[in-house]
This record gives sequence, structure tokens and C-alpha cells, in this order.
Amino acid sequence: MNTIFTRRSIRRFENKPVEQEKLDRIVRAGMQAPSAHNRQPWEFLVITDEEAKQAAGKMTPYSGMAAHAGAVIIVLMNKKTGDFENNLFIQQDLGACTENILLQIAEEGLGGCWIGTYPNADNVRNVKEYFKLPDYIEPFSIIALGYSPDENRFIDRYKPEKVHYNKWE
Repeated sequence: MNTIFTRRSIRRFENKPVEQEKLDRIVRAGMQAPSAHNRQPWEFLVITDEEAKQAAGKMTPYSGMAAHAGAVIIVLMNKKTGDFENNLFIQQDLGACTENILLQIAEEGLGGCWIGTYPNADNVRNVKEYFKLPDYIEPFSIIALGYSPDENRFIDRYKPEKVHYNKWE
């Protein structure tokens, strides 16, 4: 799976929309993520509207690139999915979902960047208020994506000193 090794955080985008077929495959990839007890606690807000992308670019201190992206996907946490209060793994579920989306973005020949949102209260509030999300929906991550002059390329991050077998030594 070469995409794992070549995916990068891409923050510059061309003024070009992302095709609906690609957006569909990207969201489908997110839904293929593993989740604890198969709860699949995700929902998605796909943004292609220019005004909404501009607003997404102001949601967090680090989301400015979303204003220039071809599309933005907000991965949402549905708190009605199972026993939310005791679902200790929901952040892992949504992290896996977000990573699947990023890998499919790269597979589609696009660039993308994960913008952390949850659990920062200000970021969460900004997204919830602007997009009028119901109480049981929390924004987990914002993903800016699109065509870019920058390319996904391999950078070797392997460090053998961080790998331990059978016991810590």
C-alpha cells in the first residue's frame, strides 16, 4: 500500500473543484474504518460551497487553508451511536475514519490536511454554531482537500530505535 508511505499533509490548493465521484469514494473510505463494537459513530459534512469553505477557514487557528480548498469534509461524532458516555473508544474510531479519508484523498491524486478540532471547546463551538449542528453531533476533525501544486511524496520516517520486540530494552 504505497499510499501510506507517500501521503503528506498538503496545505496549498488550486482553485479547482473536486469531482463528486472522488468525494463519494473519499467518504466511503472513511466509512470503511474499524470501530469499537462496530458502532460506526461517524457522520460527514461535505462542503463545496465557497461561502461555507471561507467560514471553515476561520473555525480554528489552523484551518485557514480550508478557505482555499476544493472541498472540505468535517468528520462528525454522532453521540446517539450506542452508549456515548461509556464509549471510551469513540476518538479512536473517528481517528481511524479520518486517516482512511486522508489515505483515499492521496489515492485520488489529491492533497489533504487534517485540521484538529475535537476536543478543543472553542473549535467545536465554532463549527457547531456556524453549521447549526444538533446537540448530539460533535465535530471531530476538519479535512481540507483538493488539487494542489504540492505532491504527495515519500519521506522516510522509520526509526529502528523506536521499535522494541518482546520487552523494553
